[in-house]
Amino acid sequence: MANRRVMVRCLLAVLGASPLTLAGFAQSGGGAPSDQGARTKAAGVRTLLAYVGAASKPATEEAARLYERKTGVKVELLFGGSGYVLSQMKLAKQGDVYFPGSSDYMEKAKRDGDVFVETEKVLVYLVPAINVQRGNPQNIRTLKDLTRPGVKVAIANPEGVCVGAYAVEIVEREFTAEEKEAFRRNLINYTESCEKTAAAISLKMADAVIGWSVFEHWDPERIETVRLPKEQVPRIGYLPVAVSKFTKDRAAAQAFIDFLAGPEGRAVFARYHYFATVDDAAAWIGEDKPVGGEYRVPGEWIRK
Repeated sequence: MANRRVMVRCLLAVLGASPLTLAGFAQSGGGAPSDQGARTKAAGVRTLLAYVGAASKPATEEAARLYERKTGVKVELLFGGSGYVLSQMKLAKQGDVYFPGSSDYMEKAKRDGDVFVETEKVLVYLVPAINVQRGNPQNIRTLKDLTRPGVKVAIANPEGVCVGAYAVEIVEREFTAEEKEAFRRNLINYTESCEKTAAAISLKMADAVIGWSVFEHWDPERIETVRLPKEQVPRIGYLPVAVSKFTKDRAAAQAFIDFLAGPEGRAVFARYHYFATVDDAAAWIGEDKPVGGEYRVPGEWIRK
């Protein structure tokens, strides 16, 4: 076990990835993906390996369990920031499914030839929002409230996590230079994934984050959502999924994607209040918005 941990930490050091990646390995059995696949195959169980952005974590975990019960095929899930897990998949040159947290990194994966473009499916949609502690003890009602002295704010690392890029996009669009500086003074941390962004509220490490509206439904007892005015929502996000170019079993990978996109998979995502259609997301916002796309994060937000 000690040697295995050392090997994983060495991999992380090469990647420059976040500690959440290590948690992803631990959740999937504690070893490197190739070790997991070898053990599972030795036991006679068919296995798929999916690299997944943490924006879908609760629903994807539940869907994978359901799929295994239904088919006998085990799906090992490695979660993290969408950019970080894409880097892992490329470095390891293995994996069957790439499932990022928004369009930004799927577009990159398609340009770089890391997925079969024709297999891409859009599952559900996401809307950015402010997330606060249940009861909203700091009385945060607007974006400008995130610039008040003493308010503790966190956003996901915009260099490798989709929702962090959305947060920067919103701040750059809506704040003056002075407001932006005040916001940045309140930033206590860059989190390493959507999961850790939501956890910053659940664990009361931050008063507010710029996250997804669904975070409230991941932990409804501790997280509350403050909607952004419709004019402050730049675009609607979505969860795309595709077969990885590194798969050794394209048919099996496609079958899992078809399950996620089918009635049973979509029902799981509906229970966590992901938006099923663009129209559903637009209705929640109160206005039609651009869907997907990419945003280039200004260099000043990238920590060296």
